[in-house]
Amino acid sequence: MKVRLTSLLVGAIALFTATIASAQPSQLNLTRGATDISRQVYDLHMLVFYICVAIGVVVFSVMFISIVLHRKSRGVKPAKFHDNVKVEIAWTVIPFLILIGMAVPATITLIKMDDTSESDLSVLITGSQWRWHYSYLDYDVEYLSNLATPREQIYGRLPRTENYLLEVDRPLVIPTGKKVRFLITSDDVIHSWWVPEFAVKKDANPGYINEAWTRVDEPGIFRGQCAELCGRDHGFMPIVVIAKEPADFEEWIRGEEQRLADRRAEEERLLSMEMDKDELMRIGQQVHLSQCAACHQPNGQGIPGVFPAVAGSDVALNDRARHIEVIVNGVAGSAMQSFRNNLSMSEIAAVVTYQRNAWGNDTGDVVQAADIHNHIQGNQ
Repeated sequence: MKVRLTSLLVGAIALFTATIASAQPSQLNLTRGATDISRQVYDLHMLVFYICVAIGVVVFSVMFISIVLHRKSRGVKPAKFHDNVKVEIAWTVIPFLILIGMAVPATITLIKMDDTSESDLSVLITGSQWRWHYSYLDYDVEYLSNLATPREQIYGRLPRTENYLLEVDRPLVIPTGKKVRFLITSDDVIHSWWVPEFAVKKDANPGYINEAWTRVDEPGIFRGQCAELCGRDHGFMPIVVIAKEPADFEEWIRGEEQRLADRRAEEERLLSMEMDKDELMRIGQQVHLSQCAACHQPNGQGIPGVFPAVAGSDVALNDRARHIEVIVNGVAGSAMQSFRNNLSMSEIAAVVTYQRNAWGNDTGDVVQAADIHNHIQGNQ
């Protein structure tokens, strides 16, 4: 009987081992990640896992052997004994030592994960419903990162691609071999910036700044998501990080700084000129579809009981100043965020013009970048 029981136990262990060996790593376990910290987290996870497996094998082996070999049907009579001091000391000391063995490496890893000192680059990450804003504090570079998956794929009108819901129009770019500090906050509700291959997952809380860091050794593309339920489009808030060699990163930074300088120069130029209505409508439609359609729908009808309609609304038909104010500064206590730092004044002018003349609104109003500039200056 003992030989048969041992054979069954060995066979079960062999089957379990074969199942793990034949499966893909990502199907059954964490990934090792792309950073030293993520690999330490993986090793810590495996250490605890193996300890738990060993404890489980010992405990359940003793339990099943006792149940089978010492059952009443075999005529075995229960032993009668009282407390055993040596046994009680053993089952107190051994678990204590096991916990210490797990706590020491866990504490060392956690301390390293929270050490953001001596960073080479700092990036302010701001979550907004439902996009990320990246600002490089060491450079004059900032931009929004939006979901790039076409709505036609989301609605099932087009086949889904490999990176469905995990692609953005403008990824975060960082250099390899450098310690990058992330300062994470939010404009509205609680979000969570999570990139599994960095072992970084930090909540973005309104009014607070949480810190995290990473150092990527090799160039690559790394994807993540918002990991905190943050509203209707929570599932449409991906993160993409591209790690570049330092020389390539510096070249990219120079290009982005030039792009921002050109944008500001263009903004200054537009303040002194007027765009025709057709151009405003064209740009405004693009801005509405990329920034506003998630809540207010491409047709301006909104979502009843959740997000108000723009089509036929009193603000869009009658109150131009209020319309500009809502887009520039948002609405406190609601999901309507401020677009003052996310859109240029010409883009805000265009989307206001579009919303006041689309879907049957037909007010005939034309709003220029100078109108947005004057509104902002008058409210400072």
